[in-house]
Amino acid sequence: MAQARQPDAAAAARGPRKPRRPQAGLAFIAPFAALFALVFIVPILYAAYLSFFQDRLVGGTTFVGLDNYAKLVRDPQFWDGVARVARFTLVQVPIMLVLSMALALALDSMRLHGTKFLRVTIFLPYAVPAIVSTLMWGFLLGVKYGLFGSLNKALGTDFDPFSPGTTLISIGVMVTWAFTGFNMLIFYAALKAVPRELYEAAAIDGANELQVVRAIKLPALRGSLVVTVIFSIIGTFQMFNEPQILPSMVANSGVTTFYTPNLYAYNLAFTGSQQGYAAALALVMAAITIAVAYAVQIRGLRNASSGR
Repeated sequence: MAQARQPDAAAAARGPRKPRRPQAGLAFIAPFAALFALVFIVPILYAAYLSFFQDRLVGGTTFVGLDNYAKLVRDPQFWDGVARVARFTLVQVPIMLVLSMALALALDSMRLHGTKFLRVTIFLPYAVPAIVSTLMWGFLLGVKYGLFGSLNKALGTDFDPFSPGTTLISIGVMVTWAFTGFNMLIFYAALKAVPRELYEAAAIDGANELQVVRAIKLPALRGSLVVTVIFSIIGTFQMFNEPQILPSMVANSGVTTFYTPNLYAYNLAFTGSQQGYAAALALVMAAITIAVAYAVQIRGLRNASSGR
C-alpha cells in the first residue's frame, strides 16, 4: 500500500498538470491570421490614421483631429448618397430575395426537367465580373445603340432607362440579375438539408404541395434568409461599379460624384485629393453598414428561434 501511495504523493507534489497548448491549431491559422491582418486590419488602422489629417494647399498635410468627422455629419451630399442606397436596399433586396426563394423552391420541387442545367444557368450571372455586367447592360438598355433604342425607333417612343428618374431602377435590374443566382443557391442548399422524413410524414398526412411549402420548406429557409439579407445589405451599401461606369456610357444618367457613399469617397480621394476626409467617410459608412447588418442579424435570429 505504501508503494502504491508513492506515485500519488509525487504527482501531488508536482501539482496539477497544465493543459497542452494547441500549437498545431495555431500553426494552421497563422497564415490566415497574418493575411487577414495585412489586407484588413492594417488598412483599417491606416484609414483611421488618415482620417485625423487634412491636405491643404498651404501647409501641406495638417492634423485636424475630429474635424473631418464633424464636417461629414453636416455634409448633405454624403447623407444624400446614404439615403439613396437605403431606398435602393429597401426595394431591391426584397424583390431579389423573393425571386431567389421562388427559384429555389421551383428547383427543389422535382417537377422541372434539367434541374442541374437550370441551376448552373441561374447561377452563371454571378460569375460575370461586375464591370463586364455593367457594360453589357449599358449597351442593352442604351437608347443610342441598345435594345431600347431599337424599340423607340420601331414604336416612335423616347423612353430612356438611364434617364435621371429611372437610372436607379436600371441599376436594380443589373444587381438583381447578377446576384439572384447566388442567393438561390443558398436557399437551395438549405432546402436540401431538410430531412426527407418530414416530407414522408407530410405525404402520409395528406398534405399537398402548397401545404408542404408553407409548413416545412419556408420555415427551413429562415436561417438562410437572415444570411442572404445581411449579405445583400452589405453589398448594396458598397455599390460602386454601376454608378462609376454608367456616366461614361450614358450622357444624362443623373449619376453625380456623390451618387453613392463609395463613389463619393472614391472621388474625394482620387479626384479631390481629400484622402483624410475620404477615409473618415469610409469608416463612418462601414460603421453604419455594420450597425444595420447587426440589427438585422439579431432580429432575424430572434424571429428564427421563436419560429415566427
